[in-house]
Amino acid sequence: MYIIIVGAGNVGFNLTKLLSYEKHDVIIIEKDPENFAHASDALDAQALLGNGTSYKLLEKAGISSADMLVAVTDNDEVNLMCCMIAKKYGVSKTVARVKNSEFLDESAPLNAKKMEIDLIIHPESEAALGAIRLLKQTAASHIIEFAEGEIILLGMQLDRNLEILRKPLIDLGKEFKDLEFRTVAIQRNEITKIPGGNDMFMPNDRVFIVVPKHKINDAIKMFGKQNQTIDNIMILGGGQTGYLIARELEKDYNVKIIESNAETSSDLAERLQKSLVIKGDGLDINLLALEGIIDMDAFISVTGDDETNIVACLMAKHLRVPKIISLINKTEYSPIIPTIGIDAYISKQMLTVNSILKFIRRGQIVSVASIPGTPVEAIELIPKSGSKITQKQISDVKIPKNVILGAVLRGDKVFIPMGNSKIEAGDKVVLFALPSAISEVEKVFN
Repeated sequence: MYIIIVGAGNVGFNLTKLLSYEKHDVIIIEKDPENFAHASDALDAQALLGNGTSYKLLEKAGISSADMLVAVTDNDEVNLMCCMIAKKYGVSKTVARVKNSEFLDESAPLNAKKMEIDLIIHPESEAALGAIRLLKQTAASHIIEFAEGEIILLGMQLDRNLEILRKPLIDLGKEFKDLEFRTVAIQRNEITKIPGGNDMFMPNDRVFIVVPKHKINDAIKMFGKQNQTIDNIMILGGGQTGYLIARELEKDYNVKIIESNAETSSDLAERLQKSLVIKGDGLDINLLALEGIIDMDAFISVTGDDETNIVACLMAKHLRVPKIISLINKTEYSPIIPTIGIDAYISKQMLTVNSILKFIRRGQIVSVASIPGTPVEAIELIPKSGSKITQKQISDVKIPKNVILGAVLRGDKVFIPMGNSKIEAGDKVVLFALPSAISEVEKVFN
């Protein structure tokens, strides 16, 4: 597939890197010289310096033969214009990232349908949904849903004194045979691996397991954790993400939102129905104490500054707030977040990348998500009739290296596939793979 990406910021850079791993033919356009130099040096893709709305530059990039154009600059108008220009050149699929949520409104004079753009992504909405999902499973550091929510990927940080440590995973599977889980990734000292049966959990590992929805609480107990009751929530940051989170959470929880900008604070107070809006500096520990942070069940920091979010969350951790969630914009911070004591984080950039990857691969691939802080991708597929995976039992199928089958939804039943299991056409299969193996996976399922 030949794909043109406009914008080499965090989203464009990471998207290009993943698509290059999967052997797509990718070219990236960037007007900022510093971002352009970084993309040229670090990516296995051609980079062009210039404005993505220039038809001459787009022609140089081969727009007439492109299968898709993805515009993810920081400028809504540039992204929308790039997509509209691409359509004039006959590009079949276009994707635009926007900050202005009005473009998502079906009644707006300009929206995706009216501009003939195939997909418009609003990262702030993606981030808000991610934070809300994490809040509802307080013991997990990450949670991703597949197969209409029937299959759950849980991320957990392991404490030092668990009984399940230093036991081969094959033995744990026998010990907890009624749990129906599979470990799909282990992150240890910034190294991530897709484990085999002889691998073990070690203290401070960050592990990712896949379980049926009805087994979530049992899985959490196995890791020595429990979900906590949430009543009171404090949010730092009243931008779009903070507003969307507060708007949803105030229906069921007591919400306080802190915003330093006077105009934004006034706007929030008018738009939110039940939340208490506080104008002030979220890094002022006296203000936090005055507003009752020690009585909070959860603290969510979603300002536009990563360092502010991290410091604020560490302050909340110090004050023993049970659940802490940080917004992280710089993906290079992802590996260190679990090591410094922050329970969970959301990344607008990676959530946006995941949404675009899902759109690119739609067909037999239903859903895709990058496991946060790791190179592993979680993919939901529906195998086609006659595909290799449906011809034999799993032990007799040549599954690509660095791939592990996680769970299968057949009808209304979820099961963990074993060597003697057989996948059927129409099953929803959730598997986990390194990017280099994905093209081989598609051959097995297609």
